[in-house]
Amino acid sequence: MRVVLMGAGHIGQTIATLLSDTSDFKVKVVDRSVQALHPLAHLPIETALIDTSDADALRASLKGCDVVINALPYHLATMAAHQALHAGCHYFDLTEDVHATREIMRLAAGAKTAFMPQCGLAPGFIGIVAHHLSQKFSSLHEIKMRVGALPAFPTNSLKYNLTWSVDGLINEYCHPCEAIHDGELIEVLPLEGLEHFSLDGTEYEAFNTSGGLGTLCDTLKGRIQTLDYKTVRYPGHCAIMKMLLQELGMKDDQERFKDILRRSIPLTMQDVVLVFVTVSGQRNGNFMQEVFARKIFADRNAQAPLSAIQITTAAGICAAVDLFREGKLPQSGFIRQEQVALPDFLANRFGSAYQQSRQVESIG
Repeated sequence: MRVVLMGAGHIGQTIATLLSDTSDFKVKVVDRSVQALHPLAHLPIETALIDTSDADALRASLKGCDVVINALPYHLATMAAHQALHAGCHYFDLTEDVHATREIMRLAAGAKTAFMPQCGLAPGFIGIVAHHLSQKFSSLHEIKMRVGALPAFPTNSLKYNLTWSVDGLINEYCHPCEAIHDGELIEVLPLEGLEHFSLDGTEYEAFNTSGGLGTLCDTLKGRIQTLDYKTVRYPGHCAIMKMLLQELGMKDDQERFKDILRRSIPLTMQDVVLVFVTVSGQRNGNFMQEVFARKIFADRNAQAPLSAIQITTAAGICAAVDLFREGKLPQSGFIRQEQVALPDFLANRFGSAYQQSRQVESIG
């Protein structure tokens, strides 16, 4: 299968490495940065330096390809999907942006090729888990989805290090969030709904952020009373972010705020990804709850270290493309994350990264 990977950032580099380690994918990576493409020089892949914000350049790069994997910033998702449609390529991406996903859904209507956005961690894997657990119930009451990509050793006031795209981080902190409450589809404010919990003896907080539910609200509306997604951080993070974004007005000057974060908050490869989902409802005449909880840790390999967010995000989209190649997903139109069977995902050579993670036995 001939794949064009758009974007050679940290996640793109991991995707390229995973796919090139197999004989099933012929990979071409395009990016606007020589520095981003350079670390891929040792891989058996093709690279091309193009302006990834130029629609014509993107479309030209897709000649002869079967699948597009978009690992560009979220604001380029709609444009990239349009070019995939025009080039007759299947399309997969990592976007958490709600508006981009809705536009891609519109593009996919009646398309002869497949369109599957939101293939990362959240949205992505978290939705696969939630839908899998929901199928164990005759009627659903509540689904809570919680995900955090956290530094293993927090040292600053935010108790946070940059582990993934600053663009994506601020996007999810600044846009309304979908939820279902009392059976009704609603929008809630980001950075609200603060809650606290402990896991493995560590204290966490969680709060509303945009995009993590993927398409689950559409899939489960009319069937559930409560459905929500919240991002997990260490206690105190939310209050500082609310002060910066809302009280100091940085949400109205996002590019400046992103620059400040990039200069002031260091990146880390020493992170941990926390995933847990609780589902409650009726089963066999009883009101029951099912819980899925995992921790995925960074790979500290001295030669090729990988952060936990690199591992989980790249594994998510590579597994989706691989399952598609194997015919285990629809071959045209819009594909939702919840159409992926969790057992198939965890058995996949890429998705097994989640299977190899540490299961958490208790949540307090």
